[in-house]
Amino acid sequence: MAKVLIIGAGGVGNVVVKKCAQVPGVFEQIILASRTKAKCDKIASEIGRPIETAQVDADDAKQTNALIKKHKPDLVINVALPYQDLPIMEACLATQTSYLDTANYEPPDVAKFEYKWQWAYQDRYEKAGIMALLGSGFDPGVTNVFCAYAQKHYFDEIRMVDIVDCNAGEHGHPFATNFNPEINIREITQKGRYWEDGRWIEIEPMSIRKDIDYPQVGPRASYLLYHEELESLVKHIKGLKRIRFWMTFGEQYLTHLRVLQNVGMTRIDPVEYEGHKIVPLQFLKAVLPDPGSLGVTYKGKTSIGCIFDGIKDGRPKQMMIYNVCDHAECFKEVGAQAVSYTTGVPAMIGAKMILEGKWKGKGVFNMEQFDPDPFMEDLNRYGLPWKILDGKTIED
Repeated sequence: MAKVLIIGAGGVGNVVVKKCAQVPGVFEQIILASRTKAKCDKIASEIGRPIETAQVDADDAKQTNALIKKHKPDLVINVALPYQDLPIMEACLATQTSYLDTANYEPPDVAKFEYKWQWAYQDRYEKAGIMALLGSGFDPGVTNVFCAYAQKHYFDEIRMVDIVDCNAGEHGHPFATNFNPEINIREITQKGRYWEDGRWIEIEPMSIRKDIDYPQVGPRASYLLYHEELESLVKHIKGLKRIRFWMTFGEQYLTHLRVLQNVGMTRIDPVEYEGHKIVPLQFLKAVLPDPGSLGVTYKGKTSIGCIFDGIKDGRPKQMMIYNVCDHAECFKEVGAQAVSYTTGVPAMIGAKMILEGKWKGKGVFNMEQFDPDPFMEDLNRYGLPWKILDGKTIED
């Protein structure tokens, strides 16, 4: 049994805390901390067992350091903003505490995300004898584990991977994002990238579209984006020739996004307004619906998975590993919509892998570097059952 410190009390943090609380044999003690302690207290009040709450500014490594020293957790689960990954990693390093997150670091002043800043901690974490597990969400996270599982059990060589992410739900708002609006909009307005024949190919944002048939959802317009798991998977999937990431967006969403871009509301550089410096995208975040509040009215499903093309026993093989998640069912269980649920459950499972000693090491790791089998078993056990569809492929 172990003690965990969870930092972040948004939609994902809510799910992580409640799912950890369901496994008291592993998560004996839970501390939830956030910039706004009232959010932590509200989540704590909805759980049928006692947890501690605390206030912390995760931008400040010294504050986080002091919090870790006070509670002495076995693991810090970071579900705060990606901007805060490095300060929290620094605090974990200073206190020799293992670390887990769900999304890689992003510098606040550049719409760019990659693992180089976190991979740079490898030697220091290894020397400190602690572990950092990066990207234990769904994508990244579960998608990485799907790739490792396919490589272990179904292929001698995986040549192509398409990671496909469909949210076919309806929340009733004219425009809203399914996770932090600032991070979401930064992600989809930057240039797309995919990896083919040993090199990265960059494209204009949302410039490649394909209709993809998603299990239990059907065909949906999907757009090629860059996503961080591509960067680690090209290092660890043997024989890979191409890997891409696709996400669905409805026309109403895209129309709103184009207007916001055209009027400058997606800018991340400060502008002068009545004697104050404000960042337009941060202001937009303040007026959009809170993603954590969407679950009340959300209906429909998410359908997310990996489509593989490769070789087994000298013959071509195509297949898909995927999960379908229902927004309304997620809300019934933990009071959250499916996008928060599909990120929060894998964060709990990744933490469980570390605390049970099923995944262990010294240094900085991505999900696909460990044995996928126990994680895949726990996906079925804790609310994200997966299926295999043989012969599934994407036509080019």
